[in-house]
Amino acid sequence: MTTTNSTSSTTASSTTGSSTTAPWTGLVPVDDTALAVTDTGGSGVPILYLNGQFATQGYWRRPIAELGPDWRHITFDERARGKSKRSADYSFETAVRDVDAVLAARGVDRAVLVGWSYGAFVGAHWASRNPDRTIGAVLVDGAFPYDWLDEAMEQRIRKLFRRMGWFLPLLRPTGLAPRMSAAQQAESNIEVGRISRERELGPVLDSITVPARYVVASGTSFGSKGDEQERIRTSLAAVTERNPNIEVSAKVESNHGAILRKDYRAIAAAVREVAALDAAVR
Repeated sequence: MTTTNSTSSTTASSTTGSSTTAPWTGLVPVDDTALAVTDTGGSGVPILYLNGQFATQGYWRRPIAELGPDWRHITFDERARGKSKRSADYSFETAVRDVDAVLAARGVDRAVLVGWSYGAFVGAHWASRNPDRTIGAVLVDGAFPYDWLDEAMEQRIRKLFRRMGWFLPLLRPTGLAPRMSAAQQAESNIEVGRISRERELGPVLDSITVPARYVVASGTSFGSKGDEQERIRTSLAAVTERNPNIEVSAKVESNHGAILRKDYRAIAAAVREVAALDAAVR
């Protein structure tokens, strides 16, 4: 493992906080890339934060501050985002596998997963596949099982990113855009549409056996029109009816893009709730 600005290596952290881990910042090699990871250390319950599709770990600053130092906060940049390196593979399945890589590198056996937008899909899939390693999941305005992708939407997405292509390289040095081509970003968005389909995502959510809480935004998100996003969010009613492990913790006023900044207290409350539910059965 190569590191930058790192402290000494850590011991494995338990979910009971019985061991103490030193803070660490560095690069975790995986496949053909390296992921930039930050671990606050400590002896608290580990929380792994999963970013929005083209966001970076810095977006979690307010939820982390709200929860405070009694928790162990682990953030990372996905491939070609933030300080992480480029890759030949930006698929969703790779994003799910990278959760394993980060947790293994940090010596974490069980964690709370907190995912926003694209990260909510990653968190839902990982929790459904790894119940013994998941304390609970908080899904922030993402992972809604809804068939919103059709051929017209695919063309709309590709057109949008083609039009953005000329200025994306200008944003990359600021960290506001990933080091991916416009076409790669478009394909990643289209893949989200495919995994969002009810026949694809519904069984994943139905199979979650750990406490899972949604924090749901209001209004539109980037690229959506009219009431599209609100209609997509209505799909949660069927999910919570089928699976008693999943509930909506809060429906907040802020929109998709502002939820981490404006409604971080609701996210922190959902984290505390799923961790308490796990502790109660152990």
